Amino acid sequence: MNEEKNKGIAALSYLIFFLPLLVCKDDEFAMYHANQGLLLLIFGFGISFVLGLIPILGWILLIFFPIVSLVFFIMGVMNALKSEKKPLPIIGGITILK
Repeated sequence: MNEEKNKGIAALSYLIFFLPLLVCKDDEFAMYHANQGLLLLIFGFGISFVLGLIPILGWILLIFFPIVSLVFFIMGVMNALKSEKKPLPIIGGITILK
């Protein structure tokens, strides 16, 4: 069962999304979580950029956005450690890495 073997790498992919690309590119489970980690990174930068451009309301929301990102991060790591392939809310259905 590759999920058990590579679940540590899959969990780390939320910090370093390209790690599975280097270590276990052929493992579908690790690559799934690498994709989720990359999506979380893009989502974080994208939303932060957009909210930073919106005066006052965007800046206020920008204060709370890291909490949302942290919750998504924890959800992804927990899914990887439980050997589950659950998509993250809102962004999880997008596939960039195959």
